[in-house]
Amino acid sequence: MAVSSSHHAVLFPYMSKGHTIPLLQFARLLLRHRRIVSVDDEEPTISVTVFTTPKNQPFVSNFLSDVASSIKVISLPFPENIAGIPPGVESTDMLPSISLYVPFTRATKSLQPFFEAELKNLEKVSFMVSDGFLWWTSESAAKFEIPRLAFYGMNSYASAMCSAISVHELFTKPESVKSDTEPVTVPDFPWICVKKCEFDPVLTEPDQSDPAFELLIDHLMSTKKSRGVIVNSFYELESTFVDYRLRDNDEPKPWCVGPLCLVNPPKPESDKPDWIHWLDRKLEERCPVMYVAFGTQAEISNEQLKEIALGLEDSKVNFLWVTRKDLEEVKQLMEGEMGKTTMKNVKEYAKMAKKAMAQGTGSSWKSLDSLLEELCKSREPDGVNKLSSSDA
Repeated sequence: MAVSSSHHAVLFPYMSKGHTIPLLQFARLLLRHRRIVSVDDEEPTISVTVFTTPKNQPFVSNFLSDVASSIKVISLPFPENIAGIPPGVESTDMLPSISLYVPFTRATKSLQPFFEAELKNLEKVSFMVSDGFLWWTSESAAKFEIPRLAFYGMNSYASAMCSAISVHELFTKPESVKSDTEPVTVPDFPWICVKKCEFDPVLTEPDQSDPAFELLIDHLMSTKKSRGVIVNSFYELESTFVDYRLRDNDEPKPWCVGPLCLVNPPKPESDKPDWIHWLDRKLEERCPVMYVAFGTQAEISNEQLKEIALGLEDSKVNFLWVTRKDLEEVKQLMEGEMGKTTMKNVKEYAKMAKKAMAQGTGSSWKSLDSLLEELCKSREPDGVNKLSSSDA
């Protein structure tokens, strides 16, 4: 790689653990790359600054404690007196109802002036990676002429499905489907059938006056202006869907740099919780385990949860189900012996994932290497961040 001078990356995750953790893992990955881009193993060539809020900083700092000397963490004051949101709530897992997601996310825009004030005082930023839900960060990046990449928690398959149902208006044409549970073939992927009930209403029943729809449009427009999208996946796992996104010249390029979970340092045996020991036993027994989670922004009824639990139990698979703390009914359903048969390809996918992240040779490693070269080679590392001429 041709880049040899010091560069600086800014990361700004959304205030939700499922969005924050992968970007913190990405910070670790950048540190692993920092000497790859140097010539003679000199000083680290990439420094990292992570932005968060006061109530989220303890989690962020603890997660990065072993690399604290290499990553700077800056907290910005989170807004108070948000309608319907209890004081002190600064992350989605603390929201009393997911219906408050839109006002909570809208409130993050009040961080923008503090964010830009910090950018002005930082060493020059080579590139920025911010969550797609923090749409306003693209405005800040443009003001300081910083290349910005968006990050979403979803993989390329999910992105491709959302794009395909929108392009082909699968559920928005009048009388396009008879019921929410009717299977519909996706034109670009004829072997895949989807149902209206599997998608958020903001995608299947768009209402331009709906605050959720307006927020979605802001997310999409800011992403469209970005230099690319960071994807927590690897090419070999979903090449068909990555290629589908690459063919769309109107959308920013996806960069597969995962799975980022493989960047985490191994924990001491004494620090492992019970569920990790259980997973270790399954590994020794060569029994694959299915991971089940819906994220803190998903709202699922108790009846749906019961059906999912019964389906998993009937399937006789080993699985780990991550739920919110208040889902007592799921906990009760999970008490009991689960089956030992699971998906045949899990073990092979695990091997592929490790190969993709292999230093110097893996597809995800090479993808990030190419991305860093593209972003950094045109950025002078000296000096500070200056407003563009149009914003000065």
